Amino acid sequence: QVQLVESGGGLVQPGGSLRLSCVVSGFTLDYHGIGWFRQAPGKEREGVSYISRSDGRTRYADSVKGRFTISRDNAKNTVYLQMNALKPEDTAVYYCASDEREPWYGVGQPYEYGYWGQGTQVTVSS
Repeated sequence: QVQLVESGGGLVQPGGSLRLSCVVSGFTLDYHGIGWFRQAPGKEREGVSYISRSDGRTRYADSVKGRFTISRDNAKNTVYLQMNALKPEDTAVYYCASDEREPWYGVGQPYEYGYWGQGTQVTVSS
């Protein structure tokens, strides 16, 4: 059974950092690429970052380039999203998602991912 579980969200001041974790089970990271998405109230879910299953290549949305870093630990079946220099506009529920196929372009669209976690809240506020 495929399962993804996010953790690491919380309240942080602008300019601060958080590291999100996505622990996967039911498959290994050799077989699924992982994407991070976020959804703010009243907004559509948007792709943030992606790491491929094959060679670990990464992709980022323009809004987070240079601030966020995606990485993985295959031995722990865990993907991380290190978020630095956080801004109030980064406030959202963050989700990790997986699929065997690579997204068509960039991080991809939500419909390109077959499996999702439950999300973790990130709030950036002073």
